[in-house]
Amino acid sequence: MAGALSRFRILDLSRVLAGPSCTQILADLGAEVIKIERPGAGDDTRGWGPPYLKAADGSDTSEAGYYLSANRGKRSVCVDISHPSGQSVIRDLAMKSDVLVENFKVGGLRKYGLDYESLSRVNERLIYCSITGFGQDGPDSARPGYDFMIQGTGGLMSITGERDGVAGAGPQKVGVAIADLVTGLYSVSAIQAALLSREVTHKGQYIDMALLDCQVAMLANQAMNCMISDEVPIRAGNAHVNVVPYQVFESSDGHIIIAIGNDTQFERFCELAGVPELARDARFATNTGRVQHRTALLPELERIVKQRSSEEWAVDFDRYQIPWGPINTIDQVLAMPQVRHRKMRMAMAHPLSDQFEIVGSPLKLSDTPPVYEHPPPLLGEHTEQVLRDLLHYSDEHIQALRQEHAI
Repeated sequence: MAGALSRFRILDLSRVLAGPSCTQILADLGAEVIKIERPGAGDDTRGWGPPYLKAADGSDTSEAGYYLSANRGKRSVCVDISHPSGQSVIRDLAMKSDVLVENFKVGGLRKYGLDYESLSRVNERLIYCSITGFGQDGPDSARPGYDFMIQGTGGLMSITGERDGVAGAGPQKVGVAIADLVTGLYSVSAIQAALLSREVTHKGQYIDMALLDCQVAMLANQAMNCMISDEVPIRAGNAHVNVVPYQVFESSDGHIIIAIGNDTQFERFCELAGVPELARDARFATNTGRVQHRTALLPELERIVKQRSSEEWAVDFDRYQIPWGPINTIDQVLAMPQVRHRKMRMAMAHPLSDQFEIVGSPLKLSDTPPVYEHPPPLLGEHTEQVLRDLLHYSDEHIQALRQEHAI
C-alpha cells in the first residue's frame, strides 16, 4: 500500500539528526527520499559509535546505531557538492524533486549555486527547507548551533534537573537530542503545509527553520508562566510547576510516578490512601490550593506512598483509575507488550545483519500507514541506480563522474 506522501520526492542534503529525523518521517509516510552524502565519509553519524550494528558473525559493521536511528526509508547517493560536476548532479536532482532539506550554515550552499534562489530558478515548484541553529537572519544567525548548546541557550536546561538545595542539583540536558528532534518534527509540519499550499499556488517556497526557535516554542507553559507572572521558572526536579501531586514518589521498594491531573483523581487517591480528610482540607481541595500549599501537602503524601511497594500501589491505582507509571529503563520499554503490540519495535531486513530491528513510527494512519520498505542505506548504495534510473545518465557519464571524483 502506498504511503500518504508517496507522490513526492525529497532531496535530503542534511546530516546528523534534525534534518535526517525530518526526512525519515517523510520517508515513513511514503515519500521517496534521496540522501546525499559525502563520498568516502557520508553522514557524520555513521561514525558516531560504538555501538555499531552486529553482523551475523558477531563482528561490528560500519553502521553506527546513531545513524541507523534516523535514516531508514532513504536511498544513499554520494556526491561531492564542492565539485562543479557534483553541483550539476544536485541541480538535476532538484529539478526532479518536490522538496529539498539542508542544514548547512547560513549561506553555505550559495557558493555552490545550490541555494534556494538558484534552484528555484530551475524548479519553481521546489520547496526548500533550511535548518540552522539560529535561523537565516538576526544577530546570531551566523553562529553554529548544536542541540546541547541550544538546550542551554534556549532555556530548557534552566528548568531541567533537581531544584537548588537538593543533592545533585544543577542544570541538566535532556537524555536525547530533543532540540534536534523537535525541530525535525516542526520541519515536517512546515513541509507538508507548503506542499498543500503549492496545490493552490503551483509554486514552491522557502522554509527557514531554527533550532532556537523550536526550542523556545517548546517551552510552552513555562514561557507563558514567565510572561504573565514576571517570575522566572526554576528547576523543580521531577515535580510539576502547575500541577500537584504530579511527580516521582519513593515507595517501600523503589519509585513510582503519580500523575494526578484533576481534583476528582485527588479525591480518589486520598480515599485509597486512607486519608480522605486531605481532599476535604480547604488548602488541598483544588489544584490551585495544592500548588500554593505544596510544601505542606507533599511531605504527608511522601510518607504515605513510602509505606507500600510500587506493585501494591500500581494494582490499586489501576483499580481506582489513578494515573501512575513506572520508571522503566530503555530495555524494559522495548520489551513491553504494549510497545510490541503497537509496532514500536519491529524487525527489518538489513543487508549486513539478520537481527536488525527499528523503532517504529508512532503515526498510525488507517488507510495509508507508515511504509517500511528500505533499511537505512549503506554509504552510496544507490548512487548509480538513482543517476541511471531517475536522471537517465549513461554509463559513460556515470563513469566520467567517478573519474572526476564528483561521485
